[in-house]
Amino acid sequence: MQIHVVKSKIHRVKCTGADLNYIGSITIDQDLMDAANIIEGEKVQIVDNNNGERLETYAIPGPRNSGEITINGAAARKVTKGDVLILITYAIMDIEEAKLFKPALVFPNEENNLLN
Repeated sequence: MQIHVVKSKIHRVKCTGADLNYIGSITIDQDLMDAANIIEGEKVQIVDNNNGERLETYAIPGPRNSGEITINGAAARKVTKGDVLILITYAIMDIEEAKLFKPALVFPNEENNLLN
């Protein structure tokens, strides 16, 4: 049997933009993606702490050390600039592997940058 397990989490980042006219996706600062082990094109669940919205899209890298977290496309209607978000990815693995697996958990500062 295989189960879905949290693979990565970027906890409490601030949405820096919502671009309705972009093709789709979420743009995430490449440094945050690397720290959370998220790759370009990976499915990302977005949880909006301000309004309770939960949605899924895919990750695209933003400029390093920019703190950028931009919701693109139709999802931009569900998130407002300044909202506090949690970004989560999942992996599918067997139960024994899941028991040993440690997710990448990232807790950026208020500017969406990595803490030193």
